[in-house]
Amino acid sequence: MELTAAMWRRIGAVTGWVIGTTAAVSGAAVVGTAAYFGRRVLTPDVVHPDDCELLGVDPQAGTVTLAANHLTTQPGRYGLWLDGGRSHLRFSEILERDEEADGGPTVTRRLDALDEVRPVDALDATREPGTQEPTAPRLGGARLNPYYFPRDPRSALGVPARDLTLHSDVGDFPCWYLPPDPATSAFDAGEHRRWAITVHGRAARREEGFRAVRTLREAGYATLVPAYRNDTDAPRSEDGRYNLGLTEWRDIEAAIEHAVEHGAEEIVLIGYSMGGAIVLQTLVHSAHADRVTGVVLDGPVVDWGRVLSHAASRNGVPVAVEQLARHLMGRQETTFLLGITEPRDLALLNWLARAEELRHPILVIHSEQDEVVPVESSRELAELRPDLVRLEEWSQGMHCREWNVDPERWEQVVGEFLAGLVD
Repeated sequence: MELTAAMWRRIGAVTGWVIGTTAAVSGAAVVGTAAYFGRRVLTPDVVHPDDCELLGVDPQAGTVTLAANHLTTQPGRYGLWLDGGRSHLRFSEILERDEEADGGPTVTRRLDALDEVRPVDALDATREPGTQEPTAPRLGGARLNPYYFPRDPRSALGVPARDLTLHSDVGDFPCWYLPPDPATSAFDAGEHRRWAITVHGRAARREEGFRAVRTLREAGYATLVPAYRNDTDAPRSEDGRYNLGLTEWRDIEAAIEHAVEHGAEEIVLIGYSMGGAIVLQTLVHSAHADRVTGVVLDGPVVDWGRVLSHAASRNGVPVAVEQLARHLMGRQETTFLLGITEPRDLALLNWLARAEELRHPILVIHSEQDEVVPVESSRELAELRPDLVRLEEWSQGMHCREWNVDPERWEQVVGEFLAGLVD
């Protein structure tokens, strides 16, 4: 963006810099870098490039071979999108590593499933899972799916599901409804006492919540898996930028209202990463917060300031630039630099400073190896509110991948937490 004199005057009112001196040259560079950093944080990622290479699939032997990198060698179970997202496979245990392979190191892992995938808008809601044969995957570039399961809950999870359309102030957005396990529910026709709502993270997809569905269904919860503003399948906000939870909570409120209209007396919210920030905003703004009986947060953002500082440090962004980016985000005078229509007040997103406002039981799951949201913020929240916050730490797992590396423990911990919420 070319900065006009009028724009510089607006910046100068905030930064105190004087335009027309040699300092303005370096000042322009700093402002530009800070604005770019802020835009990257606030702008949804539209393109998700391939990050893995599929070298071979042997369904008979039950193996998949990949070029070894930091993603394909991490422990746990994961999915892999192929053919530009048109097909999918799932893998788990590492069976063999070959550091001397021609063309570079490889890793062979257990093949869990080959999934038949069609475009989302062509899904048949009445089709029974497993009635169509998957196509053979094409070798080459692929993209890791940290959610493990592919897009359609009916085929991915093997459970009944229904597509809903919810409405908030930005328009209509999609949501999956999954009923509780019939053995745990005395209600039918979509009327249930207990409901759970999953909230995915920044640049993630709503399938992130699929990993919690089995535990929720077994505990007797009907589950809603909604999109929210600026998702690829949801309406854009006015500026098309993330509001870091400050407005996204309204879309979750629409999901809560659907649950309340269908009998909800007990609601559990489950938030991943930025979804945690959204959930925490929902708790203080929702008209139905009194019906929320518990919260599960996985790798949550409880203080955006710390997350931005960590991201800057990992990417070699100077402290002064990161601090200026925060300053630009929070001032109406400089919103034009970030392409936003309203400031992002990070103080409202600091739940370490606002811990006394918390009123709901919270289970926090966080990995010591989280490379995006450092575990220290969750530790501090648990120390500040030991009466409400229970922290379960994992020794392994990248960001929000605790379920992937130890699904049995994840489901046990969450299941016990849910059982403790029952009247």
